[in-house]
Amino acid sequence: MAASKRKHASGQPCIIPGGFAVLSLKFSSDSAAQHTVYVKEHKVRAEKNSHRPLDRTLFVLNIPPYCSEAVITELFSQFGSVQSVELRDHPGSFQESGPKLSKLFRPAEKKGFKVGYIVFQKSSSVSSAKSHPADEPLVVCTEQRPVKTGVQKWIQQYTESFIQPDKLQQKVDSFMEGYDKRKREAEEKQKEEAEQEQEDEEGWVKVTKGHKGAKARPHSEAANKRTLQKEIRKKKRKELMNFYSWQQRNTQKEHIADLRKKFEEDKQKIALLRQQRKFRPY
Repeated sequence: MAASKRKHASGQPCIIPGGFAVLSLKFSSDSAAQHTVYVKEHKVRAEKNSHRPLDRTLFVLNIPPYCSEAVITELFSQFGSVQSVELRDHPGSFQESGPKLSKLFRPAEKKGFKVGYIVFQKSSSVSSAKSHPADEPLVVCTEQRPVKTGVQKWIQQYTESFIQPDKLQQKVDSFMEGYDKRKREAEEKQKEEAEQEQEDEEGWVKVTKGHKGAKARPHSEAANKRTLQKEIRKKKRKELMNFYSWQQRNTQKEHIADLRKKFEEDKQKIALLRQQRKFRPY
């Protein structure tokens, strides 16, 4: 299918199939080359969280590698106050991976074009970004907002790769403090659950309903130990309740053993009489 030769009207937004609006980027004001990004209002019904509100989130495709989250924040602030910016390698749902880790504890990020989720303070900022004219490119690198590329960027990355020992120690200490805190909270929660499940004097176990959507947890070593202790207590109570019946069963066993012993002795006597040929049953 041949491309349309009709040019887009000057000063008007360019909308392509799929509902994406076209925005042009220029690295600097004197750059002749332009880069194209595609923006669209983020509307995913399956994603229900407060981090990406559907009415204030702008979905951006084809973000160049030299644009960091700080650069994107400054670049789109002209359409309104930016609340947060998230850059990812591929589009997808928001995933919380526990506490926010330092770059020292995260794997190296992939270099390449990315997708972004820009959350504005107001919903009108999304419409402003979508209605921006396609023939008015946004300038990435300015005097107020310099962006390093090429050799300068490599030198900066190499310099930042060296970490001062005192700063590293502070980050490790803060990480371990958070880890110890989460570990104590988990132990306290486990102790509370064990106390709730503990049997009373009559052997009743209190069962409580978990929160909605809770999944069954696999048996841990502590849970198996508690189950074993319950079985031992039940066995002891059963032995105490059947004390006299156990005595009766023991007496019956002893009586049966005596009868078997006498029967064997009688068999031996009969065999001895047969050998002596003195056995006359008739």
